[in-house]
Amino acid sequence: MEHIGFYLRDIYFHKKSGPLIFKYEGLQRYLFFHDGFLVFAKITHPQELLGEVLFKLGKISRSTYSKIDSYIDPTLRLGESLMKEGLLSEDDLYAGLRYQMREITLNIFPFFDGKFRFQERGKFAEEEFKSKITIPDLIEEGIRRIKYYSKLEKFMVKKVLFPKSEDFIDRLTGEERKIIGTIDGSFSAEDLFHSGDFEPKFFWKSLYLSYCLNIIDIMDPEKVPVKKEKAEKATFEVKDKKLAEVIAMSEQLSTMDYYQILNIPEGSSPYQIKLSYFRLTREYHPGCFSKDLPSDIKDKIEDVFGHITKAYDTLGDEKKKQEYDSKREASPVLGGKELEKKADIKYRQGRTLYNQERYDEALKLLEEAVRLKKNKGVYFLVLAMAKSKVPPFHKKAEEAFQKAIKLEPSNPEFYVGLGTYYKEEGFFDKAKKQFKKALEIDPENKIALKELGLTEKLKKKGLTGIFKHLGKKKKKR
Repeated sequence: MEHIGFYLRDIYFHKKSGPLIFKYEGLQRYLFFHDGFLVFAKITHPQELLGEVLFKLGKISRSTYSKIDSYIDPTLRLGESLMKEGLLSEDDLYAGLRYQMREITLNIFPFFDGKFRFQERGKFAEEEFKSKITIPDLIEEGIRRIKYYSKLEKFMVKKVLFPKSEDFIDRLTGEERKIIGTIDGSFSAEDLFHSGDFEPKFFWKSLYLSYCLNIIDIMDPEKVPVKKEKAEKATFEVKDKKLAEVIAMSEQLSTMDYYQILNIPEGSSPYQIKLSYFRLTREYHPGCFSKDLPSDIKDKIEDVFGHITKAYDTLGDEKKKQEYDSKREASPVLGGKELEKKADIKYRQGRTLYNQERYDEALKLLEEAVRLKKNKGVYFLVLAMAKSKVPPFHKKAEEAFQKAIKLEPSNPEFYVGLGTYYKEEGFFDKAKKQFKKALEIDPENKIALKELGLTEKLKKKGLTGIFKHLGKKKKKR
């Protein structure tokens, strides 16, 4: 597939300079780049010529436009000639040039079978160009304008997807982030598409947009790098670990509900349920293990896979899921002390796993803790911290932080936690407000003081630094 998105990605992220020439049948366009920025463009199409653009934008009068040919001077560019005649201001000229460059580039995006040639060269002199356009803006708008996605699907369907950079992730919508948030380099675009109920056009455009913005990378399956000298050993270690996991899981099945078996929290969407099932079948399918295993081990693998399948058959069907949830709610309720003890155990286990950076496992236990004990702010705090580390639940972390604050509004560490989350998300004004609230309660809170620049630089602390303060509330002064 020949598409401008590839070239813009390469030029921008490698800060290249030079002209990019596009040809399609009788159409030719020339884009000039300086250090990764679009600085000039020229074409032969009448509707994209500068005079037409300036008139369309209202920068020159109809009278001037009707006589535009008379202002052409072989020693000057058209814009300079119009400025010399006093018919155009410098600001209006550069506004027109930026618009022209933008439209020339965006009008190339619908083409998938044109010819491109980039001629890399040294940087242009800085003074040559006073108008610059950042390429990510063009990539985003251009791909969103694309009406047909079949070429994108054909190109990407078999590619293995890898996460790469989050520098431009703020340009994605919530639904687009949901798609790319599960990418970990272990499955293809086709696998991801079939794991959820996605609208095809939206899905393939989202993936291509993420690729062109360098948020994800793609690779042919046969080119996925494996160190040959370690491949056999690595495969053995993975299988050995998975075997240990499935044996351990088989011994806990009697105490696990369907949500725990699929490793998802209650309230998970159909997409999250399906995706979790897809991952588990890829890891624990009996065909993934050696045929030479002892029969009792094979039985355990079959038992685990059977439970996984049954859990998905139930939770993946809305009617069956409602019936299952109703029965769980009607189950005998534990006594107060016994319930609190069980919740505390789940919380402590989840917190330990969080400190070990085993966030997915921690999330499952912490969800269970807040289900058993819904009025413990600290449970929701650590749950929020875990959610902030797991892509599919990342955006739900804010809700858990706010729940913790609602339960214990006088605990400064909860505001610090939410402020740190906002800061990591790039919402600096929101973060600042939370740190200020923390100081209203505890004027000596070191993290809040540091974040607001009100103290000397302290030893760096992430969310994990909050743990030492858990349960220690400061009285208002």
